[in-house]
Amino acid sequence: MANSIMLDKAKALAISIVKICRSIKETKKESVLTNQLLRAGTSIGANIHESKYAQSSADFVSKMQIALKECYETEYWLELLFETGYMQESEYKPIQNECGAIRRMLISSINTTKANLED
Repeated sequence: MANSIMLDKAKALAISIVKICRSIKETKKESVLTNQLLRAGTSIGANIHESKYAQSSADFVSKMQIALKECYETEYWLELLFETGYMQESEYKPIQNECGAIRRMLISSINTTKANLED
């Protein structure tokens, strides 16, 4: 159940990222940073989705850790685009907050699964 909520949030984040990247590319003609953001931001949900079909708990943790790394990378590219003036604060803050919420969910899921492996 929690994985489904997280996946839904990650998909919504990916859609937001696709839209913001398209807008930045069209209006500001920037593609290097937006391509990096697009790759990392859409990868989060893909890895969470893949974790649903993990072969073991260890495989599940591995896939979720990859999603977490992509989440951290997404936060970096968002911050860079904001601090260089490609994104307005009104665009940046909501997407940054959503990314942070997903990051916290990923950390919680990883920690819970690891704790259950130790039992």
